[in-house]
Amino acid sequence: MRPGHSVVALGSFLLPGAIAWGSLGHITVAYIASNFVKENTAAYFQDILQNNTEHYLAGVATWADSIRYTKWGRFSKNFHFIDAKDTPPTYCGVDFERDCKEEGCVVSSIQNYTSQLLDTELWPWRRSQAAKFVIHFVGDIHQPLHVENVAQGGNGIHVKWESSEFNLHHVWDTSIAEKMLGGIHRKPYDAGFEWAANLTDQIRSGKYEPDSKLWAQGLSLDDPIGTAMKWANESNAVVCTHVFPEGPEAIAGQELAGDYYEKAAPVIELQVAKAGYRLAAWLDLIADKASGTTQFVDEL
Repeated sequence: MRPGHSVVALGSFLLPGAIAWGSLGHITVAYIASNFVKENTAAYFQDILQNNTEHYLAGVATWADSIRYTKWGRFSKNFHFIDAKDTPPTYCGVDFERDCKEEGCVVSSIQNYTSQLLDTELWPWRRSQAAKFVIHFVGDIHQPLHVENVAQGGNGIHVKWESSEFNLHHVWDTSIAEKMLGGIHRKPYDAGFEWAANLTDQIRSGKYEPDSKLWAQGLSLDDPIGTAMKWANESNAVVCTHVFPEGPEAIAGQELAGDYYEKAAPVIELQVAKAGYRLAAWLDLIADKASGTTQFVDEL
């Protein structure tokens, strides 16, 4: 299925001023999830989000970023990450008690907003808001620099990208993914839709098909902290292997659009694919529990 006029209209209406797993990553994760959720899950979240189109997840995938620096939404600014106080590349690891701020982190936020989604006594607008946060935070936790403390998740490390200066976090959020797709020309919804279609095919019958059966193992609504910590540690391991393979100091000021990009791009693609597949499984569990049915996540 190719994006039609509705995708173009959606992009022009919702696109923020700055392309930021950035927008492209989050939108792609959401479209992948849309391709894997069960029919009853789609109907459940279309109702909660008041959107019965195929864009019901993608259309809200960047909402949490759009409100985090507003006066109203600043309470959520720490919810997008967890600061692993490790020492890459010699040691990578996330510890919930050590690394989650008192105000909250992406791990505790997945737990909190999943619980709100399941609370049928909450006002509908609260459950809709909770859904938007869950959709976004499952994407965030799969971005390696959202689970790392060094230089504020790479924001304080300046590097070069095709001779221009960026911070490392931006490169992992946006630059590598956009280069993989040959540029997105300020149309992240079109690009995300197409990328999601390709990754969906790779999950169903391509290079990711064998391993994808393991991606949703261990998901449990009874232990959302444990589930999210598994994802966080998996993402954090990439910090040692691909983000800082020679240490944070060695990467500062380096041109990353060459060999570094070639090694990092497949990892980012895999993380986006995992995030979308796992988001679908998580939303299925939520919808099934809300409707009183049981779903086994390895049946996606």
